[in-house]
Amino acid sequence: MQKTPGFLLLEDGTLFRGQLIGQSALSVAEVVFTTNMTGYQEVFTDPSYRGQVVVMTAPMIGNYGVNAEDPESAQPQIAGVVMRELSPVHSNWRASGDLASWLGAAGVPILTEVDTRRLTRHLRTVGVMRGAIAAGDEPSAEVLAALDACPSMEGLDLATRVSTKQPYVWGNPQAPQHIVAYDFGIKRNILRLFEEQGCRITVVPSDTPAEDVLAYQPDGVFLSNGPGDPEAVEYAPANIRAIADAEVPMFGICLGHQLLGLTFGGRTLKMPYGHRGGNHPVQELATGHVIITSQNHGFAVAGSAEGVEGAPALEVTHVNLNDGSVEGLAHRELPIFGVQYHPEAAPGPHDARPLFDRFLATVRARAASGQK
Repeated sequence: MQKTPGFLLLEDGTLFRGQLIGQSALSVAEVVFTTNMTGYQEVFTDPSYRGQVVVMTAPMIGNYGVNAEDPESAQPQIAGVVMRELSPVHSNWRASGDLASWLGAAGVPILTEVDTRRLTRHLRTVGVMRGAIAAGDEPSAEVLAALDACPSMEGLDLATRVSTKQPYVWGNPQAPQHIVAYDFGIKRNILRLFEEQGCRITVVPSDTPAEDVLAYQPDGVFLSNGPGDPEAVEYAPANIRAIADAEVPMFGICLGHQLLGLTFGGRTLKMPYGHRGGNHPVQELATGHVIITSQNHGFAVAGSAEGVEGAPALEVTHVNLNDGSVEGLAHRELPIFGVQYHPEAAPGPHDARPLFDRFLATVRARAASGQK
């Protein structure tokens, strides 16, 4: 692997030197960290990471290579990756290539030999911020200008950028249940799990009008994960409200969950450094049951275990045990709920997968009653 001197410059002036592998073009984006020990290919292809440089806290990355089955979208979505060590070899029976070549082909810069422990502690203390990956030993005027021009994640609608441009169908067209999924940055494993549960899925662009969705006569509507600021997705709440008025069951994950909060009067806030990784404890308030969850978000619905701020129609169902933030909500009267974490995992634990069963139980009950 050919290496050249490179660095990560944060907007507060902190400089982390390392070695660039492959692509040496300047890349500027918000810098975040994830605590996943494995599943790097799923992380790098998750559309929710669009517009971000990802710091890997695991000390070595790339040891099992890459394959054609694990990606969560058609291509890497990240703006860059920072790691302590890139494995010089890979070994796995499923591997079809190495990580460096795969990221290089997508134009994603890799900065290695960085003290990621110090970098992560800095981001936890100061908060996530914009940063620049570039070649060389010291930042040039060009790097400083590019970093200054990089937009903040707040106010940024990235869901529109990653969404499909045309509707498409996933799964067996003869499957008994029909789910319409809004694509704000949907992960493939969500579609796989719906297919396994006997559903056919029509995936529609993020700005699809509610009347077009209802014209599909869906048994249920899904609101996907996605990147960016939920309050910037200004077109979504009106569509969600119209579907809710039709009493169609709805299930939202991550950005979809946040949009449900906004639809019914809540607000969202930017978190200091977000939740990203596969080891976040979440408690279900009704039962006290604790699950370990996969997460990837930098915004949250404002509220606490007592309720969602400004949204009395919503009940808080789950909270994060590390910081008390809202991790789940449900409408008090309508068949609608959402969770901030990722029950589809990919990567991460499968503790929350039964939430798909819960949603589909409502969908099937409605279908059995003859409602459409």
